[in-house]
Amino acid sequence: MSDLAALEHDNLGNTVYATLCDALMKGRFQPGHRLKIRDIADQLGTSVTPVRDAILRLTHDDAVVFQSARNICIPTMTEERYLEIRSIRFKLESLAAETAALTATKADMERLSEILESNEKALADRDLLRGAELNQAFHFELTTIAGLPVLRGVLRRLWLQMGPLIADSYLDGGRSMIDYHYPILEAIRHRDGPGAARAMVDDIEHGGRSIFERVRNNR
Repeated sequence: MSDLAALEHDNLGNTVYATLCDALMKGRFQPGHRLKIRDIADQLGTSVTPVRDAILRLTHDDAVVFQSARNICIPTMTEERYLEIRSIRFKLESLAAETAALTATKADMERLSEILESNEKALADRDLLRGAELNQAFHFELTTIAGLPVLRGVLRRLWLQMGPLIADSYLDGGRSMIDYHYPILEAIRHRDGPGAARAMVDDIEHGGRSIFERVRNNR
């Protein structure tokens, strides 16, 4: 896990929770990684209480497994759970892409293009964490462009569970982790909502093939 910046906010409980959510979605933890409350508290510059509270909230999000204060870990994805989450993502993220194709401005398209350019560099540099972070940024930027904050919130919980797995599979996926993003952007540029939706399903299914293989091999 990368170092976490110390916090100076008043509402530490919510801030710690948000910080850990962000780290999970961006792949800063790996499946099976054990979490130590004291270590996280020291990195964030807080007491253990807000960290423990945040971990308990993440347990309710199915993002961590809390068996005891000394046995907290990032869960390993089962094939059944992966396929369920994938089927939900097909529906919800294709909706985000389709809606974004109808609402995107020139500035929005430029932002998506910039994310892809940065992602290309991360892939060339074999920078796993940066690549996983930019992959997540591309997907969530579509919900912002689409103006669907409720959908973004629903996807956020799914990505809390998927983030560690996507990052763990990122380098193995190679070009497939980014190539399927280009048809999404092209469909958005042409205001082709159904095409953007189809391209998103392709990205999740075919671009995520290495992720699915990782899950199957962990059985």
